[in-house]
Amino acid sequence: MRDLIALLVEHGVFVVFVTTLAARIGAPVPASPLLVVAGGLGAAGQLSLAAVIAVSVVANIAGDGLWFQAGRHYGHRVMRLLCRISLSPDTCVRQSEALIGRWGGSSLVAAKFVPGVSVVAAPMAGALGMSIGRFVAFEVLAALVWTGAFLALGVVFSSQIQQVLDVMAGTGAVAFGVLVLAVAAMLALRLWRRRRFARSVDIERISVDQLHRLMQQGDAPVLIDVRSAASAQADGRRIPGAITVELNEVPALVGDLPRDRDIVLYCNCPNEVSAARAARLLADAGLVRARPLAGGLDAWAAAGKPLAEVVAVNDLVLPLPTAG
Repeated sequence: MRDLIALLVEHGVFVVFVTTLAARIGAPVPASPLLVVAGGLGAAGQLSLAAVIAVSVVANIAGDGLWFQAGRHYGHRVMRLLCRISLSPDTCVRQSEALIGRWGGSSLVAAKFVPGVSVVAAPMAGALGMSIGRFVAFEVLAALVWTGAFLALGVVFSSQIQQVLDVMAGTGAVAFGVLVLAVAAMLALRLWRRRRFARSVDIERISVDQLHRLMQQGDAPVLIDVRSAASAQADGRRIPGAITVELNEVPALVGDLPRDRDIVLYCNCPNEVSAARAARLLADAGLVRARPLAGGLDAWAAAGKPLAEVVAVNDLVLPLPTAG
């Protein structure tokens, strides 16, 4: 443990850069706690705070810049990849869409402090067409605020941090083991929450071929696109005949939806999470024929099925779906 602390003191700036860059790329590393420790060491004169701020800002711009460019070129495919490897795949895309859709570039500042969203915000900004200059300006501001906040905590509590470091240096392997157990417990808790959520949206799916056959029959299903407005803006495709209703508006549809027809909901999120949640809401309300589309919009497009442009629906009057 003494060697680890000595390494942090001797190569602290480099360690901050590597850890921050890894965190911005998406690795589950403790970048924020490291900055707090760096702030404590800086207050004790063992580390240059100016150098830490500089390398942290550069690492933020480099890591987020890679995802921003990926979002500009590959859109939601990049975010689905990020959310599949995230510990919170059910919320990361929707939360980042909501933040950026409401607050624009300034949302990049808030996103730094929201677990599960911080990595997704940059590619989402790219997918939604934010300019490079605007992104860099807000990214620099966000990096300064994020870095400064955690360094300030370290400076304010520098004496306590030094005491903790001294205790850790004295207890050696025991302290390191406790730290490892704490990290493992945190990961286990988040994985348990992820699995619990997955069980909550465990509902029968309808395949692309099954939906296409239903659409070619006389009694076509009601199609509902539950993507957010930001998601629909980034990807203008939709399945012909579908109405667009955001997830939080689905409960208001219960009284207007038919109980004697199939209802198919789709999105373009990982594991059809939004569509499955909407279908579960409808099923719990007695609309037992509501099902999410397996694979969502991407599976439909990949199968070569017909597509149309998004048409926003501002009321609850349901048009008759058209056969495709």
